[in-house]
Amino acid sequence: MARKKKKVLIFTDLDGTLLDANNYSFEEALPALEKVKERKIPLILCSSKTKAELELYRKRLKIDDPFISENGGAIFIPRGYFRQIPDELKKGRKYLVLELGTPYPKIRREFLEVFNKLKINAVGFGDLKAEELSSLLNLSKTEAKLALKRGYDEPFYFLKRVKKEKLKLAQGEFNKSGLNLTKGGRLFHLTGGNDKGRAVRLLTQIYRKNRRDYLLTIGLGDSLNDLPLLESVDIPVLVRKKGNLYERKILNKLSTGSKVKVYKTKGIGPRGWNQALLDLIAKDSSEAG
Repeated sequence: MARKKKKVLIFTDLDGTLLDANNYSFEEALPALEKVKERKIPLILCSSKTKAELELYRKRLKIDDPFISENGGAIFIPRGYFRQIPDELKKGRKYLVLELGTPYPKIRREFLEVFNKLKINAVGFGDLKAEELSSLLNLSKTEAKLALKRGYDEPFYFLKRVKKEKLKLAQGEFNKSGLNLTKGGRLFHLTGGNDKGRAVRLLTQIYRKNRRDYLLTIGLGDSLNDLPLLESVDIPVLVRKKGNLYERKILNKLSTGSKVKVYKTKGIGPRGWNQALLDLIAKDSSEAG
């Protein structure tokens, strides 16, 4: 009996994973990126970045697959990419869109109300101009402008250290409004009930309806907001962070609550991303043979 053909899907975070955490370069990942293109493996960006930012990186990476913006706030599928699509997708000029997140204006209102009420000094992207964001995150002014086009997520930082107890109070207040506070690579994020994992699962379902092949999903991330992504794939890859560290909370959760073994990269950021995918693609090829 012939073995059922296997189709790989790759879901990846960007900052600190595919992109260097300091200069946003993916040069060290080029060998694996070439192999992904050679094998025609869909590469799905799943990031806290905005739609506008992700469109820029899709051009730089020369990919045209669907993508997930703002911590699972929305899924964007290029028109004509799938034959069968869910009825709930909104039809835009370039994309079919599945919105999962809370609209940014509501998130911004709650952000201001809760932190003012608790007297916590937090600075969100909504408080910043492009020049300030450019300086803060080492972005070009053009990239900073794209990062400010928020739809479903308010990234922010604290002006001074906040005690865990007070942070829990803030989380409780946000939860009352259906919002969630999570930690990314260098910033905190305030979102609705969405997360990367839900978006990954929904997009995987759409792929399954359109492909007869057996799907094997690989997910790569480095920070706590990537945990839902890593919990939603067949092969979770935890990318080593600068300082030779792994996100301890992810390791603990995946080690105790997951049925699959987490793949830990030896290299940091894009170097680790590169080696992990070269290893996994080579293993998949040998098994297929």
